[in-house]
Amino acid sequence: MRSRAHKRVAGAVAAVAAMMLAAGCTVSTDDKADPAASAVATTATSVAVISVSPAEGGTPINPLDPITVEVAKGTLTSVTLTNPEGKDVAGIITPDKTAWKPSEPLGYGKSYDLVVDAVDSNGVATTKNTTLTTVAPSNQTRAYINTTGGASISEGGTYGVGTVVAVHFDESIGDKAAAEKSLLVTTNPPVTGSWYWVDSQNVHWRPQEYYTPGTTVSVSANIYGKELGKGLYGEQDDTVAFTIGDSHISIADDNTKMVTVYENGQVIKEMPTSMGMGGTETIGDTTLSFWTQPGTYTVMDKANPVIMDSSTYGLPINSRLGYKETINWATRISTDGIYLHELESTVWAQGNTDTSHGCLNLSAANAKWFFDFAQPGDVVEIKNTGGAPLEVWQNGDWTLSWDQWAAGSALA
Repeated sequence: MRSRAHKRVAGAVAAVAAMMLAAGCTVSTDDKADPAASAVATTATSVAVISVSPAEGGTPINPLDPITVEVAKGTLTSVTLTNPEGKDVAGIITPDKTAWKPSEPLGYGKSYDLVVDAVDSNGVATTKNTTLTTVAPSNQTRAYINTTGGASISEGGTYGVGTVVAVHFDESIGDKAAAEKSLLVTTNPPVTGSWYWVDSQNVHWRPQEYYTPGTTVSVSANIYGKELGKGLYGEQDDTVAFTIGDSHISIADDNTKMVTVYENGQVIKEMPTSMGMGGTETIGDTTLSFWTQPGTYTVMDKANPVIMDSSTYGLPINSRLGYKETINWATRISTDGIYLHELESTVWAQGNTDTSHGCLNLSAANAKWFFDFAQPGDVVEIKNTGGAPLEVWQNGDWTLSWDQWAAGSALA
């Protein structure tokens, strides 16, 4: 009995020892395990490759430079481009979700955070973070789309067949060709036209011939993001559209001392006038002319009344020919103060004698009629007078031949 009991105890002890040995091996293995190594072993690496152009770390980009996000061996799941104010820039993703680009221009002098998420064909994700910085211009300019009278062209407005588009930059342009490439005029029906640089801040556009009534005209100054020379960039884009109204062409002939008004080719009014008396007057170092210069003018603007002051062009009010008067029904046709206006005191001379300093004097009734009839861009051709021909800076855009005009383009 003793012998058999001993065998049972010994067997039990051996079994317990075996269990303890097995348990001891399991605990020892767990204590030595590396969690990080285990995670790496079980995490797959995405084969999708994200690329961004331009790459981070380069020179600041132009806000209009193309930005593209692409993924190879995968598809995009999310793209966010965030400005410094926390607003996301709108973008467009391709139907196959392999490329993205912004759909709006960026701002000047800003840093944008770009976060791109993508997955490969096995659904394994990857992310790319980068920063894009835009150029900060040292100076900016805006382009104002005006009439030659200096007023803004009105959206949807009606203008005359001789309308000249005058774009004014509020800074001097160093690269006129770059600026001109950013200016666009489209017409319906199409016409041949060209830009002409008056100076470093003003460029005018006119067609080769007068417009046809009913023509629609659209003008765009697409200068934002454009470098216009010497570190100057466009501040913003501007656009305007207008329509050409009835043809109004007035011919003032100094041989007859008459102004003949045509509407759509038909004579509708004849008005006696008294034009510039001729001759010159020297005041200090300045010689003033009293001729009504020959050339093709356009209506710039009008006012009723207007204060006419000879001192504004160098002729003192208290001089022999000086004046300062309130004048009614004044329609301006030149930058240096030539008007068709009412002057009842010269009705006796109108139609037979030139008595003015250069303006076209009319009776009150005729001046009011013309004032009401005229629209900006209407044509006034002055013939057979003395003095030097009208110059471009005086509103003589149409006085130049087409070849002369086209040669004034920076792209000629």
